[in-house]
Amino acid sequence: MRRHISHELARLRPVLQRTSQAGLAYRSYGTDSLGESRTINSIPSQPEQDDELRNPRSAQAVHLKPLRRTAEHGIPSCDLQLRSYSVQPLDVFSDFALRAAYYLGLPALGPVPLPRITERWTVPRDHFIFKKSQENFERKTLRRMIQIQDGNPETVQLWLAYLRKHQYYGIGMKANFWEFGPTEVEPTDQFLEASTGELSSTWEHLSQTRTVTEAEADEVLSRGRLSNSLGLSRAMPRASTPSGP
Repeated sequence: MRRHISHELARLRPVLQRTSQAGLAYRSYGTDSLGESRTINSIPSQPEQDDELRNPRSAQAVHLKPLRRTAEHGIPSCDLQLRSYSVQPLDVFSDFALRAAYYLGLPALGPVPLPRITERWTVPRDHFIFKKSQENFERKTLRRMIQIQDGNPETVQLWLAYLRKHQYYGIGMKANFWEFGPTEVEPTDQFLEASTGELSSTWEHLSQTRTVTEAEADEVLSRGRLSNSLGLSRAMPRASTPSGP
């Protein structure tokens, strides 16, 4: 009886079939007596027909390394530092920042791992009888740095604004950027005129749009509501200048 049971169990054991695709093996259950076994077709690596659908290039690029631009002069324009308490969101957002820099035409280097920041706190465990016992808390901050080289200041600002708009949760950013200008000194008069024009357009929205004449000011002061709030029956008359002899 035992031999019969062991023979039946040996016939019902799983059969491991080989496939043409490397690294994959399919397991099927069957019996040798009935000759029932599942045949699994191998997955073709190339499409069999030309009209077969494939993944778009944008979806395939997610599984590949981000493309990079080559810097011509190697002059740093921006240093972006990313911080997080876990590794996964930090790596995801670093990859996103590199891809955004490539499509904006900015040469990017990194992400370069920076030394982690370790902070510890020792606090009382509880009140009453547990106040003498203490417990420790530790927090580790992971950092990555991405450097932009030979970047236009406006393009760098656009890149930073795009990252702030699509900022991943649990990610902190700190950016240091540089803007290079000519070494020639501009004339003082032209600089003052240009700055005055810029300020005047800004100050126009912070005050009245037109100047108030003297008659309009007297009319405002002579209104009943304003005079009542000031405790006067009417606006105070102006002091007349004495006429000459």
